[in-house]
Amino acid sequence: MPELPEVETLVRQLQPASGARIESVDVLDERLRLAGEALAGTVISSVRRRGKNIVLDLGETGHLVIHLRMSGRLRLERSEAEIPYTRLILRLDSGESVFFINPRRLGTAILCKSGFDANLGLEPLEEPFTAGALSELASSSRAPIKSLLMDQRKIAGVGNIYAAESLWRAGIDPRRPANTLTEDESKMLHSSLVSILTEAIDQLGTTLGSSVSDYRPTSGEAGSFQNRLFVYGREGEDCSRCGTTIARTVQQGRSTCYCPNCQM
Repeated sequence: MPELPEVETLVRQLQPASGARIESVDVLDERLRLAGEALAGTVISSVRRRGKNIVLDLGETGHLVIHLRMSGRLRLERSEAEIPYTRLILRLDSGESVFFINPRRLGTAILCKSGFDANLGLEPLEEPFTAGALSELASSSRAPIKSLLMDQRKIAGVGNIYAAESLWRAGIDPRRPANTLTEDESKMLHSSLVSILTEAIDQLGTTLGSSVSDYRPTSGEAGSFQNRLFVYGREGEDCSRCGTTIARTVQQGRSTCYCPNCQM
């Protein structure tokens, strides 16, 4: 599933759509349950990210909120291979179109007429998310620290890849109860998380495969942060820091890879 860096990458590439008027809408998938006529004629005042959501601000009409789920992407250009998987087209007065490409049909596009309120937590790249804020969240939770990092009600946008990598970089066992972290460990984890998310955005995110369902920042290129993954997907390999074999466990139905020696 695209996480914060992937969604942020797509949002930045959609900025030319800001200020454009939606002239017409093609809803190509009945699962979206979206009334295109409600969007026609509206102006996209801004395109932004909230957690893992792409939010198109449409003034008094509300917000078009798109969640990409497992395989979705939103872009101004599409490849020939993506044409059969295009589920929504916003045709703009600029001559461009916004394409919602959704191979597995799991993504959603919802018009929130009264505002977007998704009960999301702190944005990890914004000022309120300090080391102290993370320490406070951790101290009040007995959940495994990796589960806390992925709890969208607490911290918005972090998923399996970046939680695992941040914990490895900070040397913290993903299974530890969050409230056992010391203040220094919270500071290290905060620094690790912020730096990894920033680096991943600079690398245009993580592309893990070559199929039409795999995340790609544009129709023709891949992200490159997968070349900097130290534990995610590396079960059975040697830890690059200490040489111990990377282990795998399951937390809340999701795989977690970690080093049993240098993550304490």
